[in-house]
Amino acid sequence: MRGSSRSAEHVAFFRALEHSRRHDRLFDDGLAARMLPPAQRAVVAASRVPALHRWIVRYIDTHFTGGPRASAVVRTRFIDDQVHEALAAGATQLVLLGAGFDNRAHRIAAPVAFEVDHPATQATKRRRVPAGLAAAVRFVPVDLSVDALAPALLAAGFDAGSPAVVVWEGVTNYLTADAVDTTLRALAGLLAEGSTIVFTYVDRAALDGTGGFEGVEAWHAAVRRGGEPWTFGFKPEDLPSYLQQRGLHRTADLSTRDAAARYLEPLGRDEPTAEFYRIAVASA
Repeated sequence: MRGSSRSAEHVAFFRALEHSRRHDRLFDDGLAARMLPPAQRAVVAASRVPALHRWIVRYIDTHFTGGPRASAVVRTRFIDDQVHEALAAGATQLVLLGAGFDNRAHRIAAPVAFEVDHPATQATKRRRVPAGLAAAVRFVPVDLSVDALAPALLAAGFDAGSPAVVVWEGVTNYLTADAVDTTLRALAGLLAEGSTIVFTYVDRAALDGTGGFEGVEAWHAAVRRGGEPWTFGFKPEDLPSYLQQRGLHRTADLSTRDAAARYLEPLGRDEPTAEFYRIAVASA
């Protein structure tokens, strides 16, 4: 990989737009705009004008079918809630696995936070986060396609005897089946009892064309053009047994469309989301 991840920038852009809403936003992320190149920062700045915000969001949702923007923000909110619940239940460590431009380590107070990511994306993020904030995070440069996760985390000070909450957002669909398997087995062997893993995935039927999902081809084509094609997915019905075979237990699994019904509909927000993009929760 050269430079930072395009998909990481897109998600940061969508989070920054959500933060710029004056009312009914799903979360606060004042650092998201700092993760962006100048052109996108300018769009986010303009979106603080409500009429312009409505136009920008409508343009994105019309021209990028499949619901990537709203799917990103509802999954962010759902994962935030899971992290808060895990910390309240006794987790003492937050691990952002494949962190991208995720700012949860600064938005959500945890006793200790680790960010694990590809060295190229991580280097870009460290330049964009204010030095005082970056110092509070333990950065762990790891390429999950080739590097061993557990030794790197332990070397950074991860405590295998204390419960943790691990966020693996927007990553599995860009890996190989072997890399996903290796990572989940590593987590199962590393995490203390009572730990939580929250991860996203793409329904395998969206990859092989058998699902008939609306907007999937356009979304998949967009990530291919960006040089980061989807390469892996789970069948939702197979996920419980897959996790159980690796020493993990699924506790929740929902689509971003389900999350939209939970978070957007009560606010009167009717925005396109994906049935094929999913968020799962597992316990160790």
